[in-house]
Amino acid sequence: MVKPMAVVDYSVCDPGKCSPDGVCPAAKACPQKTLKQESRGEPPVQFGMCKGCATCVTACPLKAIKMM
Repeated sequence: MVKPMAVVDYSVCDPGKCSPDGVCPAAKACPQKTLKQESRGEPPVQFGMCKGCATCVTACPLKAIKMM
């Protein structure tokens, strides 16, 4: 069975709308640090294998991350 993983919908993701400093709350919340934001205001990029904990899903105020 395939384990679910987080998928970012980049048509919805906008860290500038999430926090005044442009830092993605989902990337900050990821305990595995598989979501990384390379620069403020930019959407996070997924590095490594998502463990499927869904912490980023609940941390994203725009609901731009779903478990697939």
